[in-house]
Amino acid sequence: MPDTYGYAVDEERALETIRAIFASRVGFLDTARAYGFGRSEERIGKVIRELGGLPEGFVLATKLDRDLTTGIFDAAQARRSLDESLEALGLDRVPILQLHDPEHAASYEETVGKGGALPELFKMKEEGLTDAVGLAAGDVAGMMPLVREWDFDVLITHNRYTLTNRNADALLDLAAARGTRVFNAAPYAGGVLAKGASDYPRYVYQEASDEMLEPVRQVESICAAHEVPLGAAALQFSMRDPRVASTICGVSKPSRVEQTLAWAACEIPDAVWDALAEVPFSTDDPEATRDYKPG
Repeated sequence: MPDTYGYAVDEERALETIRAIFASRVGFLDTARAYGFGRSEERIGKVIRELGGLPEGFVLATKLDRDLTTGIFDAAQARRSLDESLEALGLDRVPILQLHDPEHAASYEETVGKGGALPELFKMKEEGLTDAVGLAAGDVAGMMPLVREWDFDVLITHNRYTLTNRNADALLDLAAARGTRVFNAAPYAGGVLAKGASDYPRYVYQEASDEMLEPVRQVESICAAHEVPLGAAALQFSMRDPRVASTICGVSKPSRVEQTLAWAACEIPDAVWDALAEVPFSTDDPEATRDYKPG
């Protein structure tokens, strides 16, 4: 997804990364029909077939997507999306299935209303095509009423609950009150909270200004002073919140899998968390200025 991340990953490196995930103790992988215009699921499916099927107990999550050409996201499109996912993955059902980015559909009302993709998602659960259904979107203001009105098992928020942004704070509170489990994705704000402002001067998939990077530099300074990896602090900020059931982070090469596990286990002194609590954070939508490109 070079338009999103600023770099591409060739197929063999992608396959080796997926193999490393399945060989690790993680036990969970998140994808979507739209990622890489289908290439993500195709590559994951190739490895699943190598393994002779999805390993017992492994939790795979994917998402229903709108037609990326027309934006249509009605019930028929939801069925097409799921059929394409199952074919690509080589499965007849998935453990977790989520409605993806309804705010980018041609008609939000059509998507969530009668005859739309959202009610069709719940029918899929009734039919046994998935164990759990969820909502995975960006716009918190748009997610809140849906989480109030529908009995989602899970939801995904991304880039909006990090060391430098708390846009999703109220959403996490609502989900906790509703009994909806939260997957907090993109704890590294698109990569900069793992790689650092100098090595990766991008913020939530955008070229970053000095103003956007200033809080990141403050976090880096605190971590450096205490000899704590930046990525470990960013990852554990999400992991230590009791409202977050699981944290989803992207990896693009095999070595990142073990590095992520090491960061998750890294001991971080209370003094670091006390110092990080003083770093200014935004509550605005961090993707409000993003030039969104599908796929």
